[in-house]
Amino acid sequence: MPDKTLYPRFAEPRLTEALADSPIVLIHGPRQCGKTTLARIIGERKGYAYVSFDDAVLCTAAQADPVGFAGDLPERVILDEVQRVPALFSALKVAVDRKRSAGRFILTGSANVLLVPKLADSLAGRMEIIRLHPLAQCELNRRTTSFLDSLFAGNFKTRQTDRLASQLAEKIVAGGYPAALARPTERRRATWYRDYLDALVQRDVRDLARISSLDILPRLLTLAASQTARLLNVADLSSPFQVSRPTIRDYVTLLERVFLVDSLPPWHSNRLSRLIKTPKLHVGDTGLACALLGINAAALIADRPLLGQLLETFAFQELRRQASWYAESVAFFHYRDKDGAEVDIVIERGARALAGIEIKASATVTGADFRGLRKLKEASGKRFVAGVVLYDGEACASFGDGMYAVPLRALWETT
Repeated sequence: MPDKTLYPRFAEPRLTEALADSPIVLIHGPRQCGKTTLARIIGERKGYAYVSFDDAVLCTAAQADPVGFAGDLPERVILDEVQRVPALFSALKVAVDRKRSAGRFILTGSANVLLVPKLADSLAGRMEIIRLHPLAQCELNRRTTSFLDSLFAGNFKTRQTDRLASQLAEKIVAGGYPAALARPTERRRATWYRDYLDALVQRDVRDLARISSLDILPRLLTLAASQTARLLNVADLSSPFQVSRPTIRDYVTLLERVFLVDSLPPWHSNRLSRLIKTPKLHVGDTGLACALLGINAAALIADRPLLGQLLETFAFQELRRQASWYAESVAFFHYRDKDGAEVDIVIERGARALAGIEIKASATVTGADFRGLRKLKEASGKRFVAGVVLYDGEACASFGDGMYAVPLRALWETT
């Protein structure tokens, strides 16, 4: 019997909805973010058996005879860490095609199968994919949030609130992994994050790719953490290592595949132009980033440039986590024009609506802080619904023309 989750997972209704009409549902996301716990809680209610491919015997058996293994599975079953047996995807396709019924298989995976097209394509039309992230701040607060609704409605009410101040750095350093948050001190959480990375590299990364020098990956991720929220620069990332730039690019893709980094593409009014622009790099969780950089909350407060970078990543990841259960599909980008005007996060909702978010660690906002957002509004035309500067201040206020200054805590404290 699985333990009950300490915090609510707001993706749970999406999982229940998917199981009602999809033969296979894959919950994927980084190790230790809560995938197995969520799957087993749902499975316990609905009578699912459980199989984990972290069990060496079961993993070997499935690899040796995937068709036979799939044929012998119970009517409803959870298959945990399914990325360890990629041959099973084709066998599951056969099983579903023989008997197509909703909710037959719940899969969990700690590697992004969307980056392996032949795996995703083998179950096209048969599998719904749900991304589970580490805990969002609103999950930690046990309160749903209407921030994305307010953003796309262009509707932020004038109000006063308290600054986060030092709490902001503490939240950034803590991150969102449940097992880390269960530890009582910053030092113990940092130890968990470092051990987590070591275990992940030795297990999942070794399974996914043949890399002669596995020690490069923790060092590369540490370097990426120091450059989070910046434009991806492969030359800078490769300079400390005796490997080629194409190899470093492959390693970055591998880190993306195990959900340790995210690449944020650029937005452009001409969609075909996006491919020749430069993405931004974001570490998947700021708690892990701070542990790798050896920085605690007090040190982060003292290092304003690094605080600005990690705060941008923190806000981006909070929005990504909220979007994973949002009722409508949204896509994330950043904006930068030839004159250097920038917007940290651009969010598109379908083909009709677009909003921009700029992030500041300071307690004040001026008209100049909306320069990039006004450029984005000009470039996107009628699709633009709102521009927001998130800052660590006290007032939520309109700056006219759909522009708002909004306290950071409104990201997760609205109801």
